[in-house]
Formats: sequence, C-alpha cells, structure tokens
Amino acid sequence: MGVFEDSVGTFLSPVQAYLADESVSEVLINGPDEVFVERRGILEKTPAKFKDEQALQAAVRNIAQFVGRRIDDENPILDARLPDGSRVAAVMPPCSRKGTTLSIRKFSKGTPSFVDLINRGSISKEGARFLDVCIFLGKNIIISGGTGSGKTTLLNVLGSRIPGNQRLLIIEDSSELKISTDHVVFFETKHADAMGKGQITIRDLIRSALRLRPDRIVVGEVRGPEALDLITAMNTGHGGSMGTTHANTPYDGLVRLETLAMMGDTQVPIAAIRRQIAAAIHLVVQIKRLQDGSRKVTHITEVVPEVDDSGRYQVRDIFKFIQRGRTQEGKIVGEFVPTGILPSFMDEIELNRLPFGKEKFTPPAWYTQMAHPESQES
Repeated sequence: MGVFEDSVGTFLSPVQAYLADESVSEVLINGPDEVFVERRGILEKTPAKFKDEQALQAAVRNIAQFVGRRIDDENPILDARLPDGSRVAAVMPPCSRKGTTLSIRKFSKGTPSFVDLINRGSISKEGARFLDVCIFLGKNIIISGGTGSGKTTLLNVLGSRIPGNQRLLIIEDSSELKISTDHVVFFETKHADAMGKGQITIRDLIRSALRLRPDRIVVGEVRGPEALDLITAMNTGHGGSMGTTHANTPYDGLVRLETLAMMGDTQVPIAAIRRQIAAAIHLVVQIKRLQDGSRKVTHITEVVPEVDDSGRYQVRDIFKFIQRGRTQEGKIVGEFVPTGILPSFMDEIELNRLPFGKEKFTPPAWYTQMAHPESQES
C-alpha cells in the first residue's frame, strides 16, 4: 500500500501479514481480540489481536486522518477508500458494543476477464458468450447480488467488453471499477466538508454525465434515488448502460430499483415508474456467493418490456445455474445451462450475423426431463 503502509502500517501491524497475503480478500476486525479473514469466499478466525481497544481506535483514527476524514464520538462511522482502491468501513463505540469494528476489503490486482470467470467456474462459456452478444447489441444490464457476491468483478468484465469506439462514463460512490476500454471517463462522488457543504452525489454526477455526450453510462452501485435518473437515461438513447444493485433474485432486483427510484422527491406515480423500469432494463444478471464460498452467476434473466395486468414485472430466465449435488469436501456441483427460452431480440442477433445461433439456447436433456417430468413419463 506504499505511502499508506508508511503512515498507518505501524498501527495495523497485528493484521499486516493478512493485508499483504494475496489469498486474503477481506480483513474483519470485531474489537481488539477478534480478527477474521476471508479466503476464497470462506471466513476463518485468526490468532491476531490488538493490544487493547485504544490501540485499535488509534489505527482507525489514523486511517481516517490519512484519507481526509474524521471518526470520533460525534461521528463514529467511517466509510472510505484507500489510495490502492481498498475499501475501509469502521464503527466505533458506543454504536459498536463489542469494541471498534473495522473491515478492510482489499482491492484485487489485475483486470479480470471472462476467461478468468470461466476458469473459476463462475459462469459457463456459452453464458459468457451470450453476455458478450448482449454488450455488443447495447442491451441495458443490471447486475443483482448480495454483499461480497462479486458484482463489481462482473461489472468490470462486462464493461471491458464495450466497443472501444464508444464513450463510456463511469460513476461511483468510491472508485473501484477498473474497466479497460479506449474511451472511458471516471467520476466519483464527493462527501460534504466539516461545515456540511460541497457534497456531490451520484445523482448530481448522472445529470452532469448526460450533458457530456456519453454513449453508455455505468453506475458502480445503485443505492439511492439516482435509480430514477439511470432508468431515465437508459430510456433516452443511452443503450448498453449498466449498474449493480443489492437483491437476492432478478425479480427482487427490479423491485429494489423501483423502491430506490421512489426515495427522492419525485412525484412520478408508481405505475409509471414500473413501466419505465420494464422498458429500460433488458437483462438482470444475478450473481451469488454460495455456501461453499464460490461466486457464481445463477441467472441471466430477460425483462419483458411491459408489466402484466396486475402491475407485476414479467421476467424469463434465459440461462440458469442448477445445483446437482456436492462433493465430499462440501464443494457445490452444478451447471449453468440455457433454459430453452429464446431471447426476444433473437432477430437482432441473426441480423448482425453474430455467431450465437438458436441451437445455443437448447437445454441439455437432463434439464428438460427435470423441468418437464411428465414428458419423460409419457
């Protein structure tokens, strides 16, 4: 971490070995006597300890000072980004009853690719190729998943597949994305100063971005009323835009966007917001961290561009992860397979002569038998 290590490293010496260990993705400190780390999605307790609560608080205060923030009795919560891109979150007593709680999510080195995700078993080759086709065709995509499920990694991969002749504007609360393409601009929010002035929100940046001739807009994480601005941008000629949101299923991801869009001061009726979301979002890609610690894309779901008579979103799974068992070591075994449903934009794939024919959506025989057992009996 360079300068950061020189300035703060002494205070973090009890966990310095884990911060330097590339196999560790996150360090979790629950008071001075309890330190956990995450390796390959699995949490494990370590023997590391801080001398006392004062030593841990000193470390947190030095981190805050280094990044130009403050954390004290009046402001006991810290959310910051380190110079190398790592994320730091902390809560101090009295809000944290067990002692100061600190999380350091390390910034992964290198830019991931679809090959990396395929080799890890996070997605199948056909699923990756289909997403590549969707990026090329400029489909609007929302990545849905829980905390630590791999949303940012997947967004990095998808963003890096955007054609280099298109202008991409990336907007984040804390800069984490490492999208590599020919024409990309990065925007980051700004927190208010000690006087409560100067705050720049994601919503402010989206509105400014629309005046800067973007072909596509990527929002690192949609978690506030900026959802409405992103949906509006997707509906007004900025095809191929993307964002991530916290939800457990593709349908819940759409409901989450709806809820966020209504958080602001807008007076748009809920029925109108639902119609806008259904028209704007073409695909929801669901990613999960499974029980064995692995991160997998579990659904690629198409959104039908209209709500049904009861106002519900209509979704169709194009690809789906099916668990077929577990190994003796506890590793989940399964396959990411097509469901047999053709995307509504199949004609676009054929008109553009993209090498992804209808046969790619044919499900394996075992999936057909599982989905329609009555056909097997007959």
